[in-house]
Amino acid sequence: MIITPKIRGFICTTAHPDGCAKHVAEQIAVVKKRGLMANGPRKVLVIGSSTGYGLSSRIAAAFGANAATVGVFFEKPGEADRCGTAGWYNSAAFEKEAKSAGLYARSFNGDAFSDAVKAEVIAAIKADLGQVDCVIYSLASPRRTHPTTGEVFKSVLKPIGQVYTNKNLNTTTGVVSDISIEPASGDDVAQTVAVMGGEDWAMWIDALLAAGVLADGVQTVSYSYIGPEVTWPIYKNGTIGLAKEDLERTQRELDVRLAPIKGKAWVSVNKALVTQASSAIPVVPLYISLLYKVMKEAGTHEDTIEQMDRLFRDRLYSGQPQPDEAGRIRVDDWEMTPEVQKLVGQRWTEVNTENLGQLADFEGYQSSFLRLFGFGLNGVNYAAEADPSVGVMSI
Repeated sequence: MIITPKIRGFICTTAHPDGCAKHVAEQIAVVKKRGLMANGPRKVLVIGSSTGYGLSSRIAAAFGANAATVGVFFEKPGEADRCGTAGWYNSAAFEKEAKSAGLYARSFNGDAFSDAVKAEVIAAIKADLGQVDCVIYSLASPRRTHPTTGEVFKSVLKPIGQVYTNKNLNTTTGVVSDISIEPASGDDVAQTVAVMGGEDWAMWIDALLAAGVLADGVQTVSYSYIGPEVTWPIYKNGTIGLAKEDLERTQRELDVRLAPIKGKAWVSVNKALVTQASSAIPVVPLYISLLYKVMKEAGTHEDTIEQMDRLFRDRLYSGQPQPDEAGRIRVDDWEMTPEVQKLVGQRWTEVNTENLGQLADFEGYQSSFLRLFGFGLNGVNYAAEADPSVGVMSI
């Protein structure tokens, strides 16, 4: 079938298998160009490995350190007459590339919040690898079913205390207009923390510890974002921000639990980038478009693969993690420089629909968004028939 992008709101309901494969290949090329890390991880578990930061983490570990990788995700496979999700095609492409390079790669498609998937992954680690020395936790889900109680939690992206009004970018039309978001109510905060906080990360680490599949000196990382003050009401000080505070509390608790095996837990604060998760947050797409323009002009722009490669290469496995005062690794450091933030802040006050093209990199935002789903990549014939029923080798 001929596959074209079909965009609905902040998601694309189609994905191109050949385009996703090309996107994965491009990320691999970035890592390989930088050479092998001197002391990288050897056996890595990535929970949430199919898109965004999780996918790039798996690529950075495999092709930057020749690491064996186990990936966990929840994606929809393609069929003869229906597209699979981009994450499915990304994972299929990754496994093909990894195995061509002689690297171990095994993937699990299922609900990572469930006890059953945890048990299945642990059994595979025991059988194939013995132990893992790095665990990346990069789940981004709008809902979670608690494995013990069966309760279904749903996260919301809302401010706390009062209505929040600010500029917003319609990423389909390019119109800049004000948006007002009602504050959280009822148990919105508790629900969001249950989905996006640290409980499931801790459950994974506890299960892995109990099974004896964490190597001495293991490092585990979960991802977060802080951003500038303009986004704080909807992010840092909103429902999602409180979930990230819970994540940081969990990190400190995991440090204690991992101490007997000389392990370490980290929260890595990453740069604002176009991902399937960030596209859903009001206000953030406009900020990202302004940020891209400034950082590309300054020559400091990174995409997810450059970010994750730098995290592994220069922080986690360099002996110089450079934590901030709260103990977090900051690879948003280039984004948050005073020079960058001053210029982005100035343009934020000035930007409107008419001058969006001059002040922001809206074209770059749209291109990055489409690339998430395998569209707009050089060397892919989008007019040709494509087979949507691509399979992941190890599933």
